[in-house]
Amino acid sequence: MSPARRRRAVTHLQRVLGVSERWACRLVGQHRATQRHQPAQPDRERVLRDALRSFSRAHPRWGYRRAHAQVRADGWQVNRKLVQRLWRKEGLRVPTRARKRRRLGVSTTPAERLTAEHPDHVWALDYQQDRTTDGRRLKLLNVVDEHTREALAIHVDRRIDADATVAVLDRIVAHRGTTPRFIRCDNGPELTAYALVDWCRLATTGTAYIEPGSPWQNPYVESFNGRLRDELLNTEVFDSMLDARVLIED
Repeated sequence: MSPARRRRAVTHLQRVLGVSERWACRLVGQHRATQRHQPAQPDRERVLRDALRSFSRAHPRWGYRRAHAQVRADGWQVNRKLVQRLWRKEGLRVPTRARKRRRLGVSTTPAERLTAEHPDHVWALDYQQDRTTDGRRLKLLNVVDEHTREALAIHVDRRIDADATVAVLDRIVAHRGTTPRFIRCDNGPELTAYALVDWCRLATTGTAYIEPGSPWQNPYVESFNGRLRDELLNTEVFDSMLDARVLIED
């Protein structure tokens, strides 16, 4: 039995039987100095729990390992196992992602076999969905160079169709002075539309559509999407930017 449990047992005997502390401690096997000691751990643990809950609200897609790194950076001298135990006790966990709609585009190169070998070899495209505080939908188009891991564009609007996607690609090409060798993307309706297919044909750019339900075949832009959500979309900074009607774009 731990000292904390023996302490509670002594208190219970005193309250129920009306015996002295000395007698209760002797019966339970608790040292009287230990019984009278008031540990500071519960208050410290309570503050740490509050910090973990605040961290989870600010970064709902981060787990206990990143929470441990954050509280350590904030000055807490705690190990990872303690943070993991409190994280589980608080019922904090990363929500599961919803599955995307299954569509099928025609690839000129299999996505799982294509590896970027130089800048502008493979551009990865993907969309993100969010909502503003008034409940209206928000859509983001992210374009990443897979070789340099550079974010070529983060286009934000209420609605982004195939024509808007092509317009973003045109702006990137005008800025960089070159077209990609391949475009890697999923099978969403905007990315299988004739507008993008014609753009790829005229730019002599190949398409590498990932298999339906296989986001791991487009890992770099998926990873970028996660960081963007954690570090921007789920923060108060992005809400203030929306209030100021600011659109993010390369």
